[in-house]
Amino acid sequence: MSFFISNALAESAATTTSTAPQGGGFSQILILLGFVVIFYLLLWRPQAKRAKEHRQLMASLAMGDEVITTGGMVGKITALRDDLVTLKIAENVEIKMQKAAIASVLPKGTV
Repeated sequence: MSFFISNALAESAATTTSTAPQGGGFSQILILLGFVVIFYLLLWRPQAKRAKEHRQLMASLAMGDEVITTGGMVGKITALRDDLVTLKIAENVEIKMQKAAIASVLPKGTV
């Protein structure tokens, strides 16, 4: 059965003395910094910009604005409270939603 398993042979001490990588410290730091810069430019910065725009949108909501929600409903704001908005989506149909569920403000006269 020895033809299935190869024999392990000991290496001489002279061949295993210098196996440490040469000059890898500085290049590894540069690669790590490159990944951090790419992460910042592609992920963190655009997400922070979108969050800032959404906060500004929430602060600028006013009664009478026509909005679209994240669920796709279109309506006109009839009442505002701290974190709730009342939307009129049809005649005699009003719903209460969280402010955060509003995706964008539509131009006047859209509804």
